[in-house]
Amino acid sequence: MSVVEVSETLAAGRAAQELRLKRGEFELATQMGHVRTVGGALSGRRRVPRGEVERLRRAAGFPGALRERVRTVGTAEGAELMDISPGRFTRLARAGYLVPVRFYLNRYRAVVWLYLAEELRAFASGEPGLLAGRLPRSGTRTGPRKPTGRARCGSDMGVVPDAGAAEAAGAMVPEEDCRPRNWRGRRIGLLLHESDDRWERAAIVGSVLDPVQLAELVPDPYERACLNRLRPDLAPGRPGSEAGREVMGRLLTADEPDEISWHRSSLTALLADARRDRQAPRPSGTAPTLTRAQETPSAEDSARTTDSVRATESAPATDPAPATESVRATGSVGTSEPVPYGGGRGRPLLTRLRGRRVRGREAALPLGGTADR
Repeated sequence: MSVVEVSETLAAGRAAQELRLKRGEFELATQMGHVRTVGGALSGRRRVPRGEVERLRRAAGFPGALRERVRTVGTAEGAELMDISPGRFTRLARAGYLVPVRFYLNRYRAVVWLYLAEELRAFASGEPGLLAGRLPRSGTRTGPRKPTGRARCGSDMGVVPDAGAAEAAGAMVPEEDCRPRNWRGRRIGLLLHESDDRWERAAIVGSVLDPVQLAELVPDPYERACLNRLRPDLAPGRPGSEAGREVMGRLLTADEPDEISWHRSSLTALLADARRDRQAPRPSGTAPTLTRAQETPSAEDSARTTDSVRATESAPATDPAPATESVRATGSVGTSEPVPYGGGRGRPLLTRLRGRRVRGREAALPLGGTADR
């Protein structure tokens, strides 16, 4: 970037100050596309063009109108905004009708979901049938059932619920909580929209898969190390307590079979694009580790995975990634994997060390003896 270009852009902190936005408000404004930024989403700090700041400052109602577009509310304030009870608001959110945009853990390590006030007002005006009267029946399900209507926490991606169809069919509000899954899908879509780098995009999708799933899809340790280095922070901050980190881990990891399958397909397509663009950094003389699926991909698989990535990226900000009927926030947080030492036969360093230790113990044993425990 030239000196002239740098002088025509502002750092995020300076832009937020001139737009009279708090840090969290500015971050959300950039993620939602209300404030245009330039630069890499993950590999470098994004900057705001001076012209964009001037355009927003000249807009009618500045700064109140801009701040209102990114105002978030919790359950109590959201229920008051929609003129419904907090209990009804929670049931709608758990069923997937209201998609959170953020969350945080309070001092009791309980998850507090936040929603865009602008979206809640739009939902209240567009779905009046869900704000009064009897809600779709709820109850205990004895087995899986096909979603009725157009439930947001279902197999169809980014589809707004049809309240009339659900009520007419007697659809049940699911016991499972759709909020974690819908938030993950929304967050992934926003990050994909910001990034143009192919390895960064693969790292974004891979960030919601647990280490076992990631290792299965990416057998090459250097590629996994590259993805882990580019891994985005889906949620800001990390809890100090072990219990808090466990709760956070469940929220950040895909857990349902079809959600996992969707992200695996997306990652497969994005990795193929990234490998065609450039190889992941590796020591000279080491060759990539390819699976059979990578060596001979079928045309059908390539088309299916490409379509899944396009659907995730093109989904509106208010529509989550694909969901299932049963949603449980379980899983673990993936940790960064160190790059193994170059050389050898492509095996990870810890694997080779374990082999040497076992061979050493066997050599030290007398013939027919046993090791002391």
